[in-house]
Amino acid sequence: MKTNFASLSIVVAGLLMCATPSVNAQVSKSGYVLPMSIALEGAQKAVESCAAKGYAVTVTVVDVSGTPQVVLRGDYATIHTKDSSYRKAYTIVTMGPIFHLDTTSQFLDVLSKYPPLAAQGLASTPNVVALPGAVAIKLRDEIVAGIGVGGSPGGDKDEVCAKVGAQRIQEMMPH
Repeated sequence: MKTNFASLSIVVAGLLMCATPSVNAQVSKSGYVLPMSIALEGAQKAVESCAAKGYAVTVTVVDVSGTPQVVLRGDYATIHTKDSSYRKAYTIVTMGPIFHLDTTSQFLDVLSKYPPLAAQGLASTPNVVALPGAVAIKLRDEIVAGIGVGGSPGGDKDEVCAKVGAQRIQEMMPH
């Protein structure tokens, strides 16, 4: 009985090892990692840009794998803005390289070219959102991060603030 249990344990362990996906973070081809200090400064510029217009927003900067690096909630920003800013930033770093996008408003243009069911399927990918409000952070032509803004009265206004934050980040990055 011990032999059968031991053999079964080895087989089960082997199957589990084969069935477990490898957990490798997506990294930029260049190997560049956006420093937290630069991400923080860009996020702060985006929050300040929206606040100057009277918009209470949250800004999220994600790395190339979609992991939040900085999340700044502006004064009086409501709870849902955390999720929308993240999903916008996630969308640009995951869909941007595929469709050669710089903003999530361009993602809406891409979706309009597909039949409705196909567009709906693409837009319903987990954590992807079909809303303007995020900008790709690029090193040369490679997306290395994304900045998303949520909370203004319209994604087009979020995207203007995201562009301000992205511009500040780009100014501080190596060229």
